[in-house]
Amino acid sequence: MPYLLRPAALADAPAVTGLLNEIDLIEIGRPETDLHTVEADLRHPETDLERDSWLAFDGDRLVVYGLLWDESGGERVDIDHYVLPDRQEAGQLVLAAMETRALEKARENGAGRAVVHLHLNAAPTLDTALLRGRGWSVVRRYHVLRRPLDRAGDQPPALPAGVRLRSCATEADRVRVHELYQAAFAEHFDFQPRGYEQWLHDVDATGLDWSLVWIAGTDASGDAGFLMARDDRAAMGWIRSIGVLREDRGGGLAGLLLRHAFAAFAARGRDTVGLGVDTSNATGAPGLYARHGMALHYAVDTWEAVLG
Repeated sequence: MPYLLRPAALADAPAVTGLLNEIDLIEIGRPETDLHTVEADLRHPETDLERDSWLAFDGDRLVVYGLLWDESGGERVDIDHYVLPDRQEAGQLVLAAMETRALEKARENGAGRAVVHLHLNAAPTLDTALLRGRGWSVVRRYHVLRRPLDRAGDQPPALPAGVRLRSCATEADRVRVHELYQAAFAEHFDFQPRGYEQWLHDVDATGLDWSLVWIAGTDASGDAGFLMARDDRAAMGWIRSIGVLREDRGGGLAGLLLRHAFAAFAARGRDTVGLGVDTSNATGAPGLYARHGMALHYAVDTWEAVLG
């Protein structure tokens, strides 16, 4: 069956959102993709939509969506790939085109190979045998966790003596969160250093409610941790990232930030909060989240292919 393949444009965001929610329904049982998230992806400054995006149509029906971006400036390249389960042939056409472009992009960066990462639900609509046959393998697993909220039970925690917490209210605060983010995540799997302006796009700063970003510190250490949350997802409140500097871990700052976010979302009337965590995270984050009542919603695998 012939498929129409073409690049995506920002005007395609509603159709892409519809496809992703159709796939969400199959993979996790309910639609959880928001239009503004897709629009932010399509505006990625390191993506040239003419060369780095793909749509496949069966007649008028969108059946495959692919997006490629490069944050490393070297060999590491990221892709997204979504395909309806009965359109694997079209999915393979797009995947092959993405692999070709990823290697081309890495070579444009001066690298001799491309190390490509793709995040997929642990039970994806894409046929994983197709991936393995092309040399892809799973290198990491993430869990998306969620927790119910209760306005009466989730109250702001009392601050211990010598500990302070403030909202991200000024440009200087945003710069400080960026610095804390880069330092706290520097040793994490797949971390890519990002300058301030690049990072602002990564966190979709134009759509971010900065009152849901907090900085925690102590009298002894100064600013030592942060939490970034979002309240623009229809499905649930979302904690995008939480980090504490290595030298200040183990002192309760992460748990304090987490409980503070729970209380803020509950006060806004949210009934659920979620976040994602690397199951191999060496900082103890999975245990922290479990102790605070967060449970598995679904799992995501990082697939890797080394090309060239």
